[in-house]
Amino acid sequence: MDELDLIRDRAETVGFAPAEHLAPARERLLAAARGERRHRSRRWVWLGGASVGLAAAITAVVTLAPADQVGVGPAVAHADPVKVLTAAADTALKDPGKPPRPDQFLYVKTEYTIPPNREVWLSVDGTRDSLIGSAKEGGCRNGKAPMYGTNDPRAEGTLQDCTPKTIYRTDLPTTADAMLAYLYGKEADRAGRAGYIGKAVYTLAYEQVLQPASYAALFEAAAKVPGLTALDHVTDGAGRPGVGIEFPVSSGSSPKAQPIVLVFDATTYQFLGTTDSAVTVKTYVDAVGQRP
Repeated sequence: MDELDLIRDRAETVGFAPAEHLAPARERLLAAARGERRHRSRRWVWLGGASVGLAAAITAVVTLAPADQVGVGPAVAHADPVKVLTAAADTALKDPGKPPRPDQFLYVKTEYTIPPNREVWLSVDGTRDSLIGSAKEGGCRNGKAPMYGTNDPRAEGTLQDCTPKTIYRTDLPTTADAMLAYLYGKEADRAGRAGYIGKAVYTLAYEQVLQPASYAALFEAAAKVPGLTALDHVTDGAGRPGVGIEFPVSSGSSPKAQPIVLVFDATTYQFLGTTDSAVTVKTYVDAVGQRP
């Protein structure tokens, strides 16, 4: 690693300080370099020592600002969570949202920070057999669906009562208040249920398809949830950078519970996934097993 690589590495790790703090740090940087040179006679020794001195000085330059102004790693973002989610709603509303044919399948590829990844082929109208990873799921036809993957071989393929479930949701609210009421359901303690709302938003945005107005309402409703935090310098499960919206862990959760962080593109505000997972492909195909 040369000096420029070192600078880039340190800068990306700890962020940048405001301009008014840079002058004193610059003087320390130059002083450190001059001091290193006076005490090192051989060029290769000076370069090695200067790298260490530069690293320390660079750290001083980029971390001079107070902690609430400069983030280290995934720190609090300058953006407001409400503004991020509102921008995400605007982006979702602009999506043309072409309806699929009932006989098609929704193909979704999800990548995780810890493999394996996930692929699903879900029947749009719920009447055809779907495939979730390697597991087959029976479609509901005439009120009956075949059973697959049972522990009892004798039950394999036998029919059970069912109701078709479409993944193209036209039944969801199209306003923020109505969507928020839908997400909360019968939960009375709204202040302590933010974590559950985050998971509900995640579920609807992943392997289902909403109309553009409902997608927009989903993110606008999320913006009304109390206790959210915006995070800079996060990546989704596929390593794509973005801005994160952290939903606090709900009260009464396990001490090991981690907050869910939804990740949005920092420029377009398109929903990318979470810090643990990422929707990398989401489209319609004509048959199970087909990839775009």
